[in-house]
Amino acid sequence: MTRTNTSQNTVVRTERGLSIAGTRITLYDVMDYITAGWPPGLIQHWLNLTDTEITDVMDYIERHRAEVEAEYQLVLQRAEETRRYWEARNRERAAKIASMPPKPEQEVLRAQLQARKTELERAC
Repeated sequence: MTRTNTSQNTVVRTERGLSIAGTRITLYDVMDYITAGWPPGLIQHWLNLTDTEITDVMDYIERHRAEVEAEYQLVLQRAEETRRYWEARNRERAAKIASMPPKPEQEVLRAQLQARKTELERAC
């Protein structure tokens, strides 16, 4: 069996798009990590992929870079459109929730959260 056949068996097209066979992981998930600068070994560990799967996926992406990149950009665009839709749809509800007074038992938790946020801001 050649690497091409193995890669074709590992990378399949499903209703979710290009995916790793037998998983719910899409190549667009892998592309997120690649564009963030993650090395293949770390991506493999994080997504719990086998050596063969990560090798085949990286080979597939390299050989079909233009196609994968074009589809990845469409996925990112759709995700952004979806995010904007739900943000607009829930804007009034979020404002209403934000204006509600905190429950007495949550005041201590909110104070701790605010202190932690302040601590993290100073660290940056």
